Amino acid sequence: MNSTVKRGATAVAGLGICLLAAMLNAQRPQTPADVLTTSCRSLTSLQLMNANVTLSSVIPAGKFKPPAGAEIVDLPAFCRVAMTITPSSDSDIKVETWLPLANWNGKFQEVGNGAWGGSIQYAALADGLKRGYAMASTDTGHTGTDASFAMGHPEKLIDFAYRAIHETALQSKSVIAAIYHAAPRLSYFSGCSGGGRQAFSEVQRYPQDFDGVIAGAPGYDRLNQSFQLVAIAQATHTDKTSWIPPEKYPALHQAALNACDAMDGVKDGLISEPMRCHFDPAAIQCKGADSANCLTEPQVQAAKKIYAGVNDPRTGKQLFPGQEPGSEMRWGGTSGSPRPLGMSDDLFKYVVFQDPNWDYMTLNLNKHLELAQKIDKGELSPASANIKPFVARGGKLVMYHGWGDQNISPRSSVNYYERLVSALGKSQVNDSVRLYMVPGMGHCSGGEGPDQFDMLAPLEQWRELGSAPTEVIASKINNGKVAFTRPLCPYPQVARYKGTGSIDQAENFVCQLP
Repeated sequence: MNSTVKRGATAVAGLGICLLAAMLNAQRPQTPADVLTTSCRSLTSLQLMNANVTLSSVIPAGKFKPPAGAEIVDLPAFCRVAMTITPSSDSDIKVETWLPLANWNGKFQEVGNGAWGGSIQYAALADGLKRGYAMASTDTGHTGTDASFAMGHPEKLIDFAYRAIHETALQSKSVIAAIYHAAPRLSYFSGCSGGGRQAFSEVQRYPQDFDGVIAGAPGYDRLNQSFQLVAIAQATHTDKTSWIPPEKYPALHQAALNACDAMDGVKDGLISEPMRCHFDPAAIQCKGADSANCLTEPQVQAAKKIYAGVNDPRTGKQLFPGQEPGSEMRWGGTSGSPRPLGMSDDLFKYVVFQDPNWDYMTLNLNKHLELAQKIDKGELSPASANIKPFVARGGKLVMYHGWGDQNISPRSSVNYYERLVSALGKSQVNDSVRLYMVPGMGHCSGGEGPDQFDMLAPLEQWRELGSAPTEVIASKINNGKVAFTRPLCPYPQVARYKGTGSIDQAENFVCQLP
């Protein structure tokens, strides 16, 4: 016992040993985790504008069972904060912000929602928390997976379109400042599909919210994309003869591979350069009896419409591109279902026509395009190439898209990238934007291609260290094991086989211009 403790023991002579220990513990400085724990529990009294903290609790390290979804394991201890944000009288935006109680990396990350939103993304919150981030997710102002919330509630539609993501960023940063007594030094956003659309909204509307943004399979042109998806459904449901049954998908897919697979120097079951592919589904038109190995003439015409996209009847210009060769195995959800994909179906049912019983076969571009444009007003379709304020403050945008995407035509991302080059110039785009096209990957993941990769790490290195990303190594996992790896190349480069070595190893490919 040192002299200080000895003097303290003398001064309290007559007190029991237990009381002495209690006094010494009371005088010991709190650890940072102790401080954060205390701060966490007091956040319910935090005063915020248009927001109310409804829960602030300490979650110990280990397991956590969210209100919805599977149990999450191996979590560090964190402060779980729930908020309700009400920027309008009809708003009811639910948010959760998760804050590490130790080893915070000083950064903030918000994650996006797919399709029509409607739920907190707990798994994504956990992933970021494990990397040391303060995290946030929102239900975008409603619950559920369809757009029925929008009927008669224009403010809720605005919340979904862009306001909820922005408000979540603002309010979460206030919570971060309250618990850590410091603002995040950098802020990131990551989302795919509908989350990619949210990413574009942030970059275009609120360039100050985030320093780096990841937009996967960005559904940024929701209105025109919806016309295209309904056109697909119409093409295969005009009558019984036009429907392409799923048992014919393998033959159609193999025909596309036969035409275009080897363009990157190797036949590997992936089409890496579909824009150079000129596949005609008439190549497998039945010459005799109908079978699973061929398409009838009406089915050939339907397939051509699926690949073609839709055009503006007033100008003849393409409104939205079609599906790419290589996507055929996943057509069931867009052309084989009784109704169009829910994302597009709901837009017309609940937003444009506000009729839950709307018949998609009645949609007509000539009659309805202008009406739909007036209703959307760009709020659900953040398609502007003007991102100068974002890049001027050092913002970095990383996009990725699967060439085999069955829901959002991948060429839409290429088209947006090219429009950025026209608006900003090649040099500025090269300094601020990357696009990675993934051969064989479906919508956000899945498919035959290498769909497992980390875009956050290269974005961090780019924004924080000035190291611009080049290739990103992606893997295909089958039955828990790596089947093969492949470099993802910054567009317009593509991965070409070097000519030697295993085609299952990324090191045997090189990124180069086509």
